Amino acid sequence: MSRKTRPHAIPQLLPRLAGVAAVSAALVAAGGAAATAAPAAAPAPTKGPCAYTPTPDEPAARPVQLPPDPRHTPDHGTVRVTLRTSQGPIGLTLDREQAPCTVQSFLHLARHKFYDRTPCHRLTAYPTLKVLQCGDPSGTGEGGPGYRYADELPTDLPPAPTDPTGVRRLYARGTLAMANAGPDTNGSQFFLVQSDSALRPNYTVFGTVDEAGLATLDRIAAGGIAATPEDPAPVDGAPALPVEISLATRGR
Repeated sequence: MSRKTRPHAIPQLLPRLAGVAAVSAALVAAGGAAATAAPAAAPAPTKGPCAYTPTPDEPAARPVQLPPDPRHTPDHGTVRVTLRTSQGPIGLTLDREQAPCTVQSFLHLARHKFYDRTPCHRLTAYPTLKVLQCGDPSGTGEGGPGYRYADELPTDLPPAPTDPTGVRRLYARGTLAMANAGPDTNGSQFFLVQSDSALRPNYTVFGTVDEAGLATLDRIAAGGIAATPEDPAPVDGAPALPVEISLATRGR
């Protein structure tokens, strides 16, 4: 799933490209024999049920520690979070029962100001995919928090009425979900569904957008997608109305 690959029918959401670096570990010893450097030990994941795992090959776009990972992840109730953006407020209700590890991570990143002063870098306007994607401080679509964790995939999404194969599911207007780069690669990037969309159920749903937030999304969508010399009428790219999250706070 490549971030640069966007099929015309159903584009992929936010695959982070892990850079592949071929680095020689051969060292020349004093006697002239080749010695191989011992590989560094892989950073250990957190010890709780969420197992947040460092990704040294994909360092954090902004410094942040691993989230707390208690023996019992809070898995009841909802939490209110407000994204104050340059285009208006977006209120979120996070569902701990639906995706406890995802909510735990999102609240951790918000608490440590990871999302503050970050752009929402991607808007899509495909007939079956209309979302705003945020959560990368670098604004490139490739940045994350320097760790990953497992999917908490939805099992109760209805079939998408636009997909006769029954493979894709309905991610309804107002859904809040995680973007990823394949199975179990959740990080910091997330997407907000502006209009009913059809996707394979491979994206963790962890909350909803409130009415004021939907009005903000509608305003952003109405502004369209920024044209480029290569594509004067894009359906996937940066929002024409720049969107920056100035502050992500718990509560209203």
